[in-house]
Amino acid sequence: MDIVQKLEILSDAAKYDVACTSSGVQRSGKRGQLGAASNAGCCHSFTEDGRCISLLKVLMTNVCVYDCAYCVNRKSNSDVVRTSFTPRELADLTIGFYRRNYIEGLFLSSGVIKDADTTTELMTATLRILREEYGFRGYIHAKAVPGAALELIEQLGLLADRLSVNLELPSSESLALLCPDKTRQSVIAPMKLISESISESVELRALMRKRTTVYLSKGRPRRAARAFAPAGQSTQMIIGATPETDWQILGLAASLYRTMRLKRVFFSAYLPVVRDARLPQTDHVPLDREHRLYQADWLLRFYGFDVSEIIDAAHPHLCTDVDPKANWALNNLDLFPVDVNTCAYEMLLRVPGIGVRGAKLIMRARRQTTLGEAELRKLGVAYKRARYFITCKGRYMGQGVSFDQESLHARLASPIDGGAHGRRADKTIEGQMSLFDGVDAAGSPLLSAPAPQTHPAPELRSKAGEVL
Repeated sequence: MDIVQKLEILSDAAKYDVACTSSGVQRSGKRGQLGAASNAGCCHSFTEDGRCISLLKVLMTNVCVYDCAYCVNRKSNSDVVRTSFTPRELADLTIGFYRRNYIEGLFLSSGVIKDADTTTELMTATLRILREEYGFRGYIHAKAVPGAALELIEQLGLLADRLSVNLELPSSESLALLCPDKTRQSVIAPMKLISESISESVELRALMRKRTTVYLSKGRPRRAARAFAPAGQSTQMIIGATPETDWQILGLAASLYRTMRLKRVFFSAYLPVVRDARLPQTDHVPLDREHRLYQADWLLRFYGFDVSEIIDAAHPHLCTDVDPKANWALNNLDLFPVDVNTCAYEMLLRVPGIGVRGAKLIMRARRQTTLGEAELRKLGVAYKRARYFITCKGRYMGQGVSFDQESLHARLASPIDGGAHGRRADKTIEGQMSLFDGVDAAGSPLLSAPAPQTHPAPELRSKAGEVL
């Protein structure tokens, strides 16, 4: 099997891993090395000069010794064509794509070939070629394999910018049912190690920056070791394959943020790509539920909300027709309306239609002037939503609408369009770019893989603009 066929199979198999997030690491270019990393983003984001920043999202292999019920690559699925990259093939492919300006970084996951240790060693070998042989300084996100030796995960963390360990399912019972080869301990142990290693790395590098003693010697000082996973760690949970409620899922997410110091918890709506008696017998994809969970997660991370304020055991599922922030406001009308010119920053954050940026701009602007409708609109506040919960210059801005839960609910209701889909396993979402969109007259992909350790054609240019 040639490298293009491998790429087509393994990049398609990687689409179920979620990685649409900002990189979280800032690293400028360096003479003699390749690439850089920016906090602005790494997957379907845009830089200030208009360039799209994207990742090569691929599996090391789709061979897997595990038999997870929901996974298209499970060992009992005989319909899958199995293949693997060698570390050299994948490293050369990544650099070839980078030089052609196709990608800015790498997202590397894998099936479990032989065992977790063997898989982790292959991934580590790939990243070592990229970092040490090619001097690649771009963003790399690697999936740590549950059950791998902790020393191997430490090596992987010193080469990657972000590590993630998929929690997979929200409870131990569901994990035992759908992933009989995995245990909660095999998932939590590497997450805990990564969290502790990141903290130790941050503390050590902070102490090194504070050193004031100067040692005079003839030799040059040793180069500082790489930081351990400087962009932190994340995890992913499948939503809708098991009966856990939104209350349980958000409680778990909040606990992970608190104890493991995760950067993100990703929620992935269950996509029925294989049939199994243990899975929901439906083609429904709960994208609306996924969307509401992300909104609630945002409130936990950036708006100072507690899980108990968003949801509780008596109402274990998020409201589908209003977003979690608006739902909280409707249930706490006794706290509103608030005066935008005098209320605290924390309360501004809880007004529907006012985000973190808007609240900061309001705090800054009201030092100079008294804010009214015109000023709020200029500041980018979603005034049509916010006006029902604020006063400006002593006047309630939601005039004409009764200030009661039923009336305001009707104004704020915004059902998610398209949250229930039929079977989408073999469909490409409209507008999503694929490396294999173009084919020639013979039906072969127009994309040709670069030959190992070769340079691109003379007319192609590098990131810095020089002719390669």
